[in-house]
Amino acid sequence: MDLGLKDRVYVVTGATRGLGNAAARELVADGAKVVVTGRDEKRLADAAGELGPNAFGMAVDNADPQAPARLIGAARERFGGFDGILVSVGGPAPGFVADNSDEQWRAAFESVFLGAVRLARAAAEELEAGGVIGFVLSGSVHEPIPGLTISNGLRPGLAGFAKSIADELGPRGIRVVGLLPARIDTDRVRELDGLSADPEATRAAHESRIPLRRYGRPEEFGRTAAFLLSPAASYLTGIMVPVDGGMRHGF
Repeated sequence: MDLGLKDRVYVVTGATRGLGNAAARELVADGAKVVVTGRDEKRLADAAGELGPNAFGMAVDNADPQAPARLIGAARERFGGFDGILVSVGGPAPGFVADNSDEQWRAAFESVFLGAVRLARAAAEELEAGGVIGFVLSGSVHEPIPGLTISNGLRPGLAGFAKSIADELGPRGIRVVGLLPARIDTDRVRELDGLSADPEATRAAHESRIPLRRYGRPEEFGRTAAFLLSPAASYLTGIMVPVDGGMRHGF
């Protein structure tokens, strides 16, 4: 199936590793051009180099108010266009309610929530019909995850924002989509499992609750993201797509 991605230009934030990187890989593999971001300059250079000539890396922080203009400008200058954005950011600090400080909440709000809002607002101003804004969220949009109190507080609000702008931007032909990963086998998930006394038992317990009985592979998430960002998904907007192997049992 031709997704129609050839020569389309996307910005993918948080793409040095994990889910953002997986999405960028699949976009490039299907012919798109991407501006990828990260905060670690060396890791960013390595990631962009691995993606090849159709990728350009920019070291920016999602929390930087200047990031949206810089990234969209880079997409136009480097690749001659701007067709969409996938907003991904590393997960906030883990912890239960008594563990997380005000500073951790403020930092997470700036990067996970307000940074995403700014990026989406800027993209909405620049995109034309056929453009798309995507958010990498979490299964916590529907059900809180123990030990991730900050994420549980911020992700559902961002999903609500995404649904709101889907209604606002739909008449202009601009789509808005959200992806809700659960146990995808990334560094972040392995780190979270590693916080337990027995990481292997923790992983086995999670797998037992997943109908497919395994963690997802990053490329499986990446392919889903690439489809949702592509013209092949042209009649999908305002949706939150679980990428979880069936872990969420509700409708």
